[in-house]
Parts: sequence; C-alpha cells; structure tokens
Amino acid sequence: MQAGQTPVFVMNAAPERQTGRKAQIANIVAAKTVADVIRSCLGPKAMLKMLLDPMGGILLTNDGNAILREIEVAHPAAKNMIELSRTQDEEVGDGTTSVIVIAGELLAQSHTLLERNIHPVVIISAFNKALQESLDVIQQISIPIDTSSDEEMLSLIKTSIGTKFVIRWSDLMCKLALQAIRTVSVSESGSSTSGIPTGITTVDIKRYARVEKIPGGAIEESKVLDGVMLNKDVTHPNMRRRIANPRIILLDCPLEYKKGESQTYIEISKESQWKDFQDEEEKQVREMCERIMEFKPDLIFTEKGISDYAQSILLQGNITAIRRVRKSDNNRIARAIVARNVVFNPFLAPGGGATEMAISVRLQQRAKTVQGIESWPFKAVADAMEVIPRTLVQNAGGNAIRVLTELRAKHASGEHSWGINGDTGKVEDMKKYGLYESASVKIQTLKTAVEAAKVLLRVDDIVQATRKEKDQGGGGGGGGGVGEGAMPEDMPQD
Repeated sequence: MQAGQTPVFVMNAAPERQTGRKAQIANIVAAKTVADVIRSCLGPKAMLKMLLDPMGGILLTNDGNAILREIEVAHPAAKNMIELSRTQDEEVGDGTTSVIVIAGELLAQSHTLLERNIHPVVIISAFNKALQESLDVIQQISIPIDTSSDEEMLSLIKTSIGTKFVIRWSDLMCKLALQAIRTVSVSESGSSTSGIPTGITTVDIKRYARVEKIPGGAIEESKVLDGVMLNKDVTHPNMRRRIANPRIILLDCPLEYKKGESQTYIEISKESQWKDFQDEEEKQVREMCERIMEFKPDLIFTEKGISDYAQSILLQGNITAIRRVRKSDNNRIARAIVARNVVFNPFLAPGGGATEMAISVRLQQRAKTVQGIESWPFKAVADAMEVIPRTLVQNAGGNAIRVLTELRAKHASGEHSWGINGDTGKVEDMKKYGLYESASVKIQTLKTAVEAAKVLLRVDDIVQATRKEKDQGGGGGGGGGVGEGAMPEDMPQD
C-alpha cells in the first residue's frame, strides 16, 4: 500500500449482512412476528398456547412470559423482544404480554413513518416526548390505594391473576400473594436522605419471597410460611428436627479435612504412619467443630459437605447440622435477620385498556399542536396505544371498530375510567367494574416498550456471523412458536 493511501478493510464474506432500510424493516418484521405470537394471550379470554419442549413434554399456558421463555428465535431483533418480557417480569412482575404487544405495535407504526422517509432520529425524538406526555396522563388518572385494606388489595391482585390459567384458584392465590407481600413488607417512617417520601410501604419480593414446589401435593394445600423454607434434611437421624428460637451459624466452608489442591501421592512404609495420617485428618475436623461449638449454636447451615466424623462430634454437642445448602438460600436466611427493601408505589390506574385509550386521546390532541413532521410520530404512538383495548375486544369476540369508536368518544368527553370488559368485549366503567391495575406496572410497560422501539429503530446494520445449518432435518422436538423455521435470517422484506 502506498504512503498516504487510505486503508480499506474488507469484511468476511461468510456472515450475512443487512444495511440501511432493509435492516430496519427486518427488525420491525421480526418484532411484529413475536408480538403476534402472544397477542391472543391478552385479557381474561386469552387463548392457550401448546408448547412442546425438547424432552417431549407438553405445556399449556397463556402467560406471555412463559411462552417466550420456551420458544427459540434466530433473528437478533426477535431475541431483543423476548428480553423485554423477562425485564418486565423482573422489574414489576406483571404486564409481560402488554409490553411485547405495545412494542410490536410501535414498531409497526414506525414502518409507515419510515416509508414516508422520516428519519429514525426524528421518530425517536417524538417518541421521547410522547412518553413523557403518557406518564403525565397516568399520574392524572391514577388513584391512591389503601394497602392495609384487604378488599382493595385483593381486587388489585385479581387483575393480574385473573388472566392466567390459575384463575380457577383465584381466591386462594390472591390471599396467598397478599399474605406473602405483607410478610416481607415494612412501613417506612422518619426522614429520608435520598429524597424518597416517608410514610410509604417498602417491599422486596425478589429477595425475600420464594415459591417452593413439592411434588405429590394439591394446589389447595399451598400456604405462606413466615420464615425460610429449605428442602433439606438433617445430616444425622438422631439430630433434633424441631428447635424453638435457635442460635444459628451460617457457613460457606466444608466441615471436612482439607484436601490438597492438586493430586497428591503419599508413600507409607509402616502401618503406624497410616494411623498417624488418619489421626491428623480427624484432628483438623475436630478443631473446626470445637471452634464452632464455642459459640454454642443450636443449628448449623453450610454450603459444603459435612464428614461423618464431624456429624458425630456435632451430635454429641446436641447441634443440628444441614449441609449442601444453596448459596441463595444461605443468603436468604441471613437476610431474614437484616432486611433491605425497595419502594412500593401505592397507586392504581384504570385497567381494561382505559389507561391506554386515555393516553391515545391525549396524544392525538397533542399531535395537533406539534409543528413539523414530529406530529406524525405523535399520531403513531397514539394509534399504537389503542392496540391494548382493540386486542381485548378481539379476544372477547367483539366488534373492534364499533366498540373502539364508542370508547374513544367516552374518553374524548373526559370519562377516562371507561375501558373494555374483557369477558363481554363491551365498553364499561372500570370504577363500577372494579378493574384497576398497579400504576407502577403501566409506567414500566410504557418505558420498556418505547425504549425497545427506540433501540431497534437506531439499528441500520445487521451482521450475522453464525453459520446456517444446511441440514436441519424434518420434525424436531423444538418448543414451537417462533423458532428458526418461523423467522429465518432471510425473512420476507417489504
């Protein structure tokens, strides 16, 4: 290469590459395909999906997050959409189907904008402004909830459980969920140094609540235990199984003799040397047990093993020992003593698509005041918000055009509590119907969906370095849904 000449980098020809408008359209098609898979799983009249796992097992569910966990996808945009559902479930525990449906509709509306040659940066800027406007709407139409009222809390929980396959045990599951929340909740008082208002309830479900499944029982036997449950037995049959107010020691080390870090060879020429070697091992174990017994514990948990000799020593000291406890369980026992909490927001927003329709009507009005081409993305977000009430009507077998027109007129006149009755597919006042959802779930759903749409719109180059399997076979025991056969790399383009 001559001096001063610009170097040229040539990419490997093996990876497939999509650039520009073609890459953007591919992402939109992939995201829309994932959304269409679980669209029929929204609402109380949700359809079931039958999934076949690789081991041949069959799973029937209408939980969007559970469905997306089982299916396999090849397109990177589709994988990104599946991560949305997982993020939503980890953050707020509900709205996993709604976030995918809204994100897919936002991208579908963006397709029309791209065809009008509106730059993605302009669309993203308008999406940000529309998101802020939407959050203001949620705050205006939300109402506070008394977390100490069983009736109000059970009504809220039913809005989440009522759309799941477990609705036949709705009353039991709602009571269990409420009891579990109150078991780990703490009321804050005093001043706050981080700017968080005082007098609120803090809850940490992820750290302090756990579901343990025991084979052989009935669902009606489910209960909430005020404590930490471990599916473990004592190491020695003569150890105590019931101890009131025990002194507990948590260990992450084994109560066994210390083994060599690498393969060790020992040459023994006399029988006494073998005896001395065994005595040294027992001495190590005895010293560890005696050091522990100085604290006079009643119960010992360890993440590692406990030798037979250590068990006999602990039994003589009337100490119960449980070994090979998972680290997460060991930490949960420690946190049962020292609690840390996160903020729980006690506000409710009307359900049944009422919140989404209120946002849609507000954004349609706001779009009329926006100057320039940003008014189009505003209208696109407003149209995308209607996908929730429209899907509820369609899943209930109603006339979407007629019902949405009636609902839109209600909200235009300021009646923001009106939504869709998911059982009948007709317009109904959510105040009388008693369907309110957590405002935190609505806020997180909008933020996650808009952010996902913005990320995919900024992508203008897709490079897939993975090799295609030329001989994929016929049947396969895949999980069904959007697999590699449903969304290959050479998906149809517009």
